Formats: sequence, structure tokens, C-alpha cells
Amino acid sequence: MGAFVLLFKEHEDDTVVIYKYGPNEHTMGRIQLNKDTKLFSEIEPLPDSNHSNKFYFDRAAQRMARCFVKEGGIFPDKMTFES
Repeated sequence: MGAFVLLFKEHEDDTVVIYKYGPNEHTMGRIQLNKDTKLFSEIEPLPDSNHSNKFYFDRAAQRMARCFVKEGGIFPDKMTFES
């Protein structure tokens, strides 16, 4: 079974970037990356207990890290994690 995570950018400035993330547009949590400390934090967990928050959080963080490291710090408005 593959993994699919949607990410929608909510806010970005010089210090942080915040995305909504989840399996679909109706079930989303919020994740923040501090660009200075390079630390991810959960602002809001997924509201549906039928979905593993850790599973989606980890994949959202992995996709955001790729933007930060491999894509020169460019964070698009919408992106996905698919495997």
C-alpha cells in the first residue's frame, strides 16, 4: 500500500513555514518548520483518530525537508508526498 499526503502552505516568512497536511482536504493537521533551528513541530494534529497522525506528520516533514535541503529552500503553495 502506498502513502499519499497532501500539503498546502498556510504561511511562510524568513523564519518559519507552516503547512496543512493530511490524507485529504477534509482531514488535515498543521506542521511548522523553523528554518533557523531546522526543527519541525506539530501545531495541530490530524482531527480524525482513524488516521495515524505520526505517519502523516513524518511524511509531511520528509517532504518539507526535501524542499529545504534539495530544492534550495523553495516551498511551493501545494505539494504531495507519494510513495
